[in-house]
Amino acid sequence: MLVSSALKRHGVLIAGCLSSFVAAGLVMPVGFYAEHWANGKLRVPPLILGGTMVLAPSIPFLIVVFLATRQRRTHQISWSATLGLLFAVISLVIPIFFIRGMILLWIGMRHAAVHNVPAPTFQARDLNGNNQRLSDHQGEVVLVNVWATWCGSCMAEVPKLERLYQEHKKQGLVIFGLSDEDSATQRKGMAAVPVTYPLLTSDGQIPGLYRHVAGYPTTFVIDRRGILQPAIIGNPTLEKLDNTVLTLLNGQP
Repeated sequence: MLVSSALKRHGVLIAGCLSSFVAAGLVMPVGFYAEHWANGKLRVPPLILGGTMVLAPSIPFLIVVFLATRQRRTHQISWSATLGLLFAVISLVIPIFFIRGMILLWIGMRHAAVHNVPAPTFQARDLNGNNQRLSDHQGEVVLVNVWATWCGSCMAEVPKLERLYQEHKKQGLVIFGLSDEDSATQRKGMAAVPVTYPLLTSDGQIPGLYRHVAGYPTTFVIDRRGILQPAIIGNPTLEKLDNTVLTLLNGQP
């Protein structure tokens, strides 16, 4: 009886306090599907994903408004209901972070889709403080692997890239590992994984094409003519990497 009475008096406040958690619970699955959509595993129009991202968190807010309105019809709205409405309004801020993520995802997908155009040049410092320039590798096949130490798939891909580099560097293969992490973080993360190709920091002049990606890892592929080929998103099989590299080394874009 006491519980029922408390729920009746403070139902709006309780619903308002829970609204942020419910909103996050509704939006997170949409973000999960958006990530799979970016990797090509789902075919859902971006407008539907974005609309769902905006509308989903409004459901708990509308429920709180309905409860407050019903209380207002019976008697004066209480302080707890007012506070519950305030919490519900705060829950509407949650989509902003997810919408920002969707925008960055869309930008990254557009970058990954760019091909058959000259690759934007870049200049960045490697872990040893040396300047590395894309323009210094004209006539070579270049892979720009965007990665991070916190990315498990990236760390699993590194041995494949290292093997490719060792097998084909004399044929003109160049690999750059590009991360926005500082040199100390990269060195620590790679302590147990020997790498001989240059690892780059974000210290330099790096176009947004290489900085904003749809998923980690992403590898931008540049042929001997300096032309971008379709980027590789995710952790590909060694056979796929081999075939891509051998095709470009043999002069077949």
